[in-house]
Amino acid sequence: EGAVALAGAAETLADLRDRLDGFEGCQLKATATNLCLTDGNPGARVLFIGEAPGAQEDRQGLPFVGPSGKLLDAMLASIGLDRHGEDADRAALISNTVFWRPPGNRTPTPQETALCLPFVERLIEIVHPRVLVCVGGPSAKSLLGQHQGITRLRGKWFDYATPRMAAPIPAMALYHPAYLLRSPAMKRDAWRDLLMLKARLDEA
Repeated sequence: EGAVALAGAAETLADLRDRLDGFEGCQLKATATNLCLTDGNPGARVLFIGEAPGAQEDRQGLPFVGPSGKLLDAMLASIGLDRHGEDADRAALISNTVFWRPPGNRTPTPQETALCLPFVERLIEIVHPRVLVCVGGPSAKSLLGQHQGITRLRGKWFDYATPRMAAPIPAMALYHPAYLLRSPAMKRDAWRDLLMLKARLDEA
């Protein structure tokens, strides 16, 4: 069964996980240890989607648990969010555009990203967050259909929609924590973007 049909039939996150477990269309699954679908509160108002799992993510079967994950948690905490928060208003849900670790932490190929995209879209439809945050350039390009780099995409609002959604969701792009670890000077811009996100969530 194709990715579009499989993903489209999922009604819940548990359904989506079952379908991904049975999906053999993506070669990354053969070399990965674990499926990394989501971490956090499924009822959260904000959904963060990064690029792909790394080594620690692959071992634990959870997105953003390595050094990037620790920085992301600190970024969330700075605006009063917590991925494990019980209160949906203060919680976050985290995922990636690719659900299996690429060998050697290489960048996912466009084909790999495209194969996972129907599942990512269905994830967004099921969770239906108030705000979607694309973490890093590859996620922003894949989900927002933009071709500019992350420095051009950050600091702006976009509309995200799929044909099955009744109305678009506000979406924004955020520097990837791995990039901020390498380029600490960019943290000032990232802080501005987090404040922009907080203001939007406070309105919602």
